[in-house]
Amino acid sequence: MPGHLLGQIVNRAGSIPARLRTRLSEERIISIERPDARGQVLLSYALWPFLIPREQALAHGHTQAWEARAIADAFIAEGFAVDVISYRNKVFMPKKRYDFLVDARWNLERLSDVLGPDCMKVMHIDIANVLFHNAAEARRLLDLQRRRGVTLMPRRYETPNRGIEFADCATMLGNDFTYGTYAYARKPIYRVPISAPALQPQRRPKDFDACRRTFLWLGTRGLVHKGLDLVLEAFAQMPQYRLIVCGPIDNEPDFVAAYRTELYHTPNIRTIGWIDVGGQEFRDLADSCIALVFPSCSEGQSGSTVTCMHAGLIPIASYESGVDIAPECGIILRTSTIEEIKEAVSRIANLPTGVLRDMSEATARFAQTTHNQRNFAETYRRIVRTLIAARASARDTRPAING
Repeated sequence: MPGHLLGQIVNRAGSIPARLRTRLSEERIISIERPDARGQVLLSYALWPFLIPREQALAHGHTQAWEARAIADAFIAEGFAVDVISYRNKVFMPKKRYDFLVDARWNLERLSDVLGPDCMKVMHIDIANVLFHNAAEARRLLDLQRRRGVTLMPRRYETPNRGIEFADCATMLGNDFTYGTYAYARKPIYRVPISAPALQPQRRPKDFDACRRTFLWLGTRGLVHKGLDLVLEAFAQMPQYRLIVCGPIDNEPDFVAAYRTELYHTPNIRTIGWIDVGGQEFRDLADSCIALVFPSCSEGQSGSTVTCMHAGLIPIASYESGVDIAPECGIILRTSTIEEIKEAVSRIANLPTGVLRDMSEATARFAQTTHNQRNFAETYRRIVRTLIAARASARDTRPAING
């Protein structure tokens, strides 16, 4: 946009309108140069973690903040310069040759022909295939409409992309469920464990008998997508168990209107709202609860589930949450019906104290050794080395073109 036009907009409005400010931010390019670079990488992912100080990205409540930087760092450590753009950037066109493109959404398809066959194209999967993702939310909304006689708005819909079909390979946050939604493309997919936004300090001794009847739902936007409606209805039918609800509830007024009674006027349900998972309030809350209940209909790999597992909360989570849960750690919901949720809650609440302690400790141990920033960084860097070798091998075996 010409500078004088932007100046006119600013002068008339007093400041840059929010929508324009967002678009201008999304069209920025962050270049991380290396004078001795062996090649160039284009990273099309979240841009905002590169617009804040590194220490803020490390401490941010969303794993994407740190992981985006870790992806760039992995290529930089192997000798590459990196250009970072937003995956929402629809106007960027390459002005240089790139050896790798890593993209999380729409730029793989858009830029594939432009970058040519010498550029290895890698999809970074942090969400289930969007066609599945959208359909799963639509089914949840339809089921809710039939149960409650009310239509709520979708919150997690995305424009479908064909990135995996244009990629040479992919990296993925997720489990077998997540993989299955991309398997149709028959591309190599390398798994990377999601990190945790806040590592919990050494846990205090927990009174499992005192907390065995108290459960937590923790999630972000898309309350129906993440199953809060099902959890509320289940606990409303189980007054002998307590539920604590944490998340941006007030951001979805249609949901609040439909579930006001359960959220605010049901004795065994307490709604807190948003909570800082790195703060003392969350640690105290985790000590007062026995388990997380999280029947999401579609994830890449659920960060909220992993965060709660770090805190020793036993997971009762859907297979579609994207998190591997061993039997000694928790319960995988296969259908996420209200009846299945009720049965799982009752089963956990009535386990012997020693079994609850063992499950809590196994859960925390698994999360702390698997889902941490160091493991993400080391795993991704090993994958980068594999990709570099694969690209070199492909170039060596490509038939020469005779003039």
